[in-house]
Amino acid sequence: MTRTPEPSADTEGSFEDVLANVARRRAEFTAKRHVPRDMIDEFRQIGVYRATTPKRFGGDALPPGAFLRMIERISEVDGSAGWVASFGFSGIYLSALPLDTQKKLYADGPDVVFAGGLFPLQPAERVDGGFKVTGHWKFSSGCKGADVLGVGIGLGDASSGKPRTAVLRPDQVEIVENWDVVGMQGTGSHDLKVDGAVVPEEWTFVRGGAPLVDEPLYRYPGIAYAAQVLAVVNLGIARAALEHVIGVGSGRAGITGAPKLADRAYYRIAVAKAEAELRSARAFFYEATDEVYEAVSGGEPATAEQTSLLRLAATHVAKVGFEVVRTAYNLSGTAAIHTDHPLQRYLRDASVVPQHAFLTEGMYDGAGSVLMGVKPFPGYV
Repeated sequence: MTRTPEPSADTEGSFEDVLANVARRRAEFTAKRHVPRDMIDEFRQIGVYRATTPKRFGGDALPPGAFLRMIERISEVDGSAGWVASFGFSGIYLSALPLDTQKKLYADGPDVVFAGGLFPLQPAERVDGGFKVTGHWKFSSGCKGADVLGVGIGLGDASSGKPRTAVLRPDQVEIVENWDVVGMQGTGSHDLKVDGAVVPEEWTFVRGGAPLVDEPLYRYPGIAYAAQVLAVVNLGIARAALEHVIGVGSGRAGITGAPKLADRAYYRIAVAKAEAELRSARAFFYEATDEVYEAVSGGEPATAEQTSLLRLAATHVAKVGFEVVRTAYNLSGTAAIHTDHPLQRYLRDASVVPQHAFLTEGMYDGAGSVLMGVKPFPGYV
């Protein structure tokens, strides 16, 4: 069986060691409802948090395809760990900070962990030295392991739908530990609360705003990339679920003494269809990624059509990944209803990904609009 390709990195052995540790600790992540800081430190060591840091500040600025494959592989072991690691993408957002601010941000090294709770946007008061920020924000995945935290303030370009983000130190922010969900339990996506912190204007940026770093990676469409790093989690989860039912189907007879599952036509057909669907969606996803990055690396700006294909491919792998997991769950029969069954975790986690605002069914409408020359909804491309 062909498996997901490994990330191309000098730390291949270390990467496999980290994956093994994720596998050992995934139940701990669920119980604690976050990925602990020492695990975040292991992600640092394999380059997750320098993957989108500019080369001028010591980062790797990896091509998107390389980073996405890294997140896919982590997600195959644990969806929550992959989701948290995906925010290694945040160097793209942070590239919109003034260059002097970025120099300070990376002064101690390129492996900076960022987490943001951007919505709902909260009004900020302009004061001497910057903005006075007060409010409460939701869904700050990975916040307990972050070096810096971002919150959304109502000072962005309202016409573009892009919020301004204020960057704060952890000691300026209260983490409200209220992450109580069915899927992605280990992401620690708690609320953030800030009470009167003054943030200098140079420590704010428009999310999705023009990057101030002139390197190929920062010409790649940022919001589309933000959708991709989340969607790719479902490629990993779906691969794990499919590998499980292939292994089980090939290996044993049913509990009633009936022939093993691989001897049943319906089982073979369902597995084959799921394999084809997953591989097809994955191929589209990486084909679009690599084509757009090749274009922007050559100096061509990404077109609306290219950006839309990235968003379409992301939405599609989120959806197909979930459907493949549901197929695997259905094939697993009565055994899959037990709380400790692997398919329970895969099903719960995979169901979360298409619920993200970047990956909902409405994104197909945006893609269809671009394909047919109709203006899409604001903020789509």
